[in-house]
Amino acid sequence: MPWPSRKRDKGAVADKKEPDAKIAKTKEETSDKEEEEKSAKPPAGSSKSGWKNWKKKESESGGEESKITYCHWLLKSEPESRLEKGVDVKFSVDDLKAQPNQTTCWDGVRNYQARNFLRSMKLGQQAFFYHSNCKEPGIVAIVKIVKEAYPDHTQFDQKDPHYDSTSRKENPKWSMVDVQFVRMTKRFIPLSEIKGHHLAHKAQGGPLKDMMLFTRQRLSIQPLTQEEFDFVLSLEEGKPH
Repeated sequence: MPWPSRKRDKGAVADKKEPDAKIAKTKEETSDKEEEEKSAKPPAGSSKSGWKNWKKKESESGGEESKITYCHWLLKSEPESRLEKGVDVKFSVDDLKAQPNQTTCWDGVRNYQARNFLRSMKLGQQAFFYHSNCKEPGIVAIVKIVKEAYPDHTQFDQKDPHYDSTSRKENPKWSMVDVQFVRMTKRFIPLSEIKGHHLAHKAQGGPLKDMMLFTRQRLSIQPLTQEEFDFVLSLEEGKPH
């Protein structure tokens, strides 16, 4: 029996507390499909250095985006009820924890670049579970990839909000992965706090200076470098700002 639809992303909606950071998973832009179809898949791999060594890594890479290694992810989901074509697209971390084996498919992605990121995910890689389009958006938990990309069943379901009549079963347009709950973060890490570090790093240098959460805000599936992931994870040890 298929998993209940998670209603991932079709366009973009502004987060309520950050008008300049429009980052909900269910309202992504799909108008620029040709450009996003051509967007290169991020390389998958791993990095042994933490965020404290970001200067060395930046120097070694020469600052070239082509040499960036993405090995972690940020997945946005809406924790508050919202109807789309008569279906509630709400899916919080508590909903994930309530699934059998705390595992579910991450379906409904309808953006080409986000889809390509999904297809680049590797077994065992970790991701932040991010609550979006809510009173206070931010990171609440860590999940891991337990099944690599395979066809998203919701594209063929005419009753699903993310049904795509142009997709064919012999050549599916859209993919999904399976994710499993790992743990809650030690504290909620709000978008506003992450943004403060991003702005400081952008001005003075730091691992979050190019974080896609602020450079490609509308994407619900976003890659993270090891340095970005380590820095954000280190915030759970500190006091809320």
